[in-house]
Amino acid sequence: MPGGTYPERGFATKNPTIRAAGKEDLPQIVALLADDDLGSRREHAEGPLPTAYVDAFRGIDEDARNERVVTEAAGRIVATVQPTSVPSLTHQGGERARVEGVRVAAGHRGTGGLLFGWVESGARQRGCRMVQFTTDKRRPDALHFYEALGFRATHEGMKLPLA
Repeated sequence: MPGGTYPERGFATKNPTIRAAGKEDLPQIVALLADDDLGSRREHAEGPLPTAYVDAFRGIDEDARNERVVTEAAGRIVATVQPTSVPSLTHQGGERARVEGVRVAAGHRGTGGLLFGWVESGARQRGCRMVQFTTDKRRPDALHFYEALGFRATHEGMKLPLA
């Protein structure tokens, strides 16, 4: 990939920049998370943001096992992801990278591979044995995209909503 380099991971980028998210990015991140049919039902992007978002961001920011990352293009956040390093007794005590809150703006779906490459690189550097995440079954295009990146749907994910 020609272009600049993301220094911590050595990842090349062209126009998009991958960087750690700052608190000032929170409104754009929440808007991005809410910008599709599924997200619009569960997120509240209209200002002012509920304090729960600020509290969650603070918790992510203060936890060394968590990262909140954005891809920025032309001064706008076009993708976001939250990789978390999770210790595990399975796989011989190996850590795994769990990925949450993935969203790529509709006009920038080509940057998703760059973002997941960044996640994979960081997981390898931390000694993780795998990267895992769930994707909503109502997003078949996303499922095909992840499969093209080498991910396999080896397990059935289950969730129990508590709120």
